[in-house]
Amino acid sequence: MRRPVLAAMLAVLLILVVGCGADEGSSAPPSSAPRPTGTAPAATPYVSLGDSYAAGAGVLPVQADSPFLCQRSAINFAHLVAAQRRWPLTDVSCSGADTADLTTSQYFGIPPQLDALGPQTRLVTLMLGGNDENIFGGAIRSCGDAIADGPGVPAGSPCRDRYGSELAAPIDTTIYPALVDGLTRIRARAPNARVVIVGYPWILPPTQGCYPAMRVAPGDVPYLRGLQADLNDAVHRAAERTGVIFVDMSQVSQGHDACAGAARWIEPQEGTTARITVHPNARGHEAIAAQIVAALDR
Repeated sequence: MRRPVLAAMLAVLLILVVGCGADEGSSAPPSSAPRPTGTAPAATPYVSLGDSYAAGAGVLPVQADSPFLCQRSAINFAHLVAAQRRWPLTDVSCSGADTADLTTSQYFGIPPQLDALGPQTRLVTLMLGGNDENIFGGAIRSCGDAIADGPGVPAGSPCRDRYGSELAAPIDTTIYPALVDGLTRIRARAPNARVVIVGYPWILPPTQGCYPAMRVAPGDVPYLRGLQADLNDAVHRAAERTGVIFVDMSQVSQGHDACAGAARWIEPQEGTTARITVHPNARGHEAIAAQIVAALDR
């Protein structure tokens, strides 16, 4: 894949988050090849945009018409919302996407995501920003690389000690402005739509962690959790700046991180049969959908 942002956060895998920036769906069977042309689907009342967290990468079954590299699940949160509301859905979310892919083609034959919008669009949901500047994927990968080889649980906070504020620096300088620009463009392309941007559910607990299920030294868990909090804050601020609805997952996802065992909404790097790690599982998508519906009903 070309961008490992939220990618690395997904467990050194393939496309968003810890390996997510590689190939989020390498092990999932392709349902269809990417479109041979750059023709966008006709706009529908509900359009879903975003990255692999929005696409539902790793959650089976894959949508019948999903391009292989996008790995869109047939039961991602957008499909659940559409089923509840009984609205036709166009899902153009794609694993590995960042804010640039709103206006440019992410892969050959896949149009810019904003091409799916139009005056007839009534609802837009998106989860985006985690792949920009490799903020998540790069951070988790870097923190895993900072751990010295050896038996037992690693001591200290090697990632924080090595990188300090460096990993968070792009959030305010690059990612926040990109989110504001993207949301502004969405509102212009879909002037009659309610626009909902969703914050990322917690990947790690507040302290300690669960090494080696998540390859993060216990002392670095608060450091990475703080990085995610900073990103979600940027998403929230961008929503306020542009007048769109922000769905905050931080409260409801507490206790459902990748270290939460059977209660988890995020799959860990080790000890799971999930095809793609450090991404929401089916329960996570159900929880996100419930929060979106609640926000729309307010």
